[in-house]
Amino acid sequence: MPTIKNKDATIYYEEHGTGFPILTFAPAGLQSTIEVWSGSSAPIKPVSEWSGNYRVIVMDQRNAAGGQSRAPITAQDGWHSYASDHIALLDHLKIDSCHLFGQCIGGSFIASLLKMQPERVASAVWAQPIGRVGPMKPGRSARFVEWAKSLEGHPEVTEEILEAFHQNLYGPGFLYSVDREFVKSCKTPSILLAGNDDAHPRPISDETAQLLPNVEYITEWKDGAALESAKARVKAFLAKHTPR
Repeated sequence: MPTIKNKDATIYYEEHGTGFPILTFAPAGLQSTIEVWSGSSAPIKPVSEWSGNYRVIVMDQRNAAGGQSRAPITAQDGWHSYASDHIALLDHLKIDSCHLFGQCIGGSFIASLLKMQPERVASAVWAQPIGRVGPMKPGRSARFVEWAKSLEGHPEVTEEILEAFHQNLYGPGFLYSVDREFVKSCKTPSILLAGNDDAHPRPISDETAQLLPNVEYITEWKDGAALESAKARVKAFLAKHTPR
């Protein structure tokens, strides 16, 4: 079972194919696991789409139900905790440069890595990024509540810790892990596939696409001919930005 240690965290990952690496972040919020890529919520499945030409890396995020990655939970945890896992994985695999592909919460993971170590990212594919339009609503999000109910073997977790963690993740708004000024400054080549529902608001995708200085924007992509067209554009985008 391929795992790495990142301080007190144990992170499970898999590799498929050979070539230039693509580090991927599955959808499903804090329940982001490798298994999610095989479900209907992931129109683009990175292993089957790209492992014939690339080294595709998939992973379970820390403490996702059904996954094999575990870490203690503290009131100081936030987006930087996940980014630390991602950087540790790249370090372990001796990857100096890669593409990123993330759907849903993966957009916020991408943004964190672009902020912390932009020199390691050749290009980024954002699929329906999460975000918030307007002020934060009272209480915790339904997805966070569902995730919290799945926590077993975490005697350290209290209501105060959960409240702090929820605020650290979702309090900032917009893309959560970075602000608009950072997105405006991000020069990494990007392609963005728009969101169109409450969890992945279209206005967040629209604004992110407007702010990113080097982006291709695809508004229709989830099924039928639009999905096949989007897959072809992403394939060409990755090829264009793969170092020779």
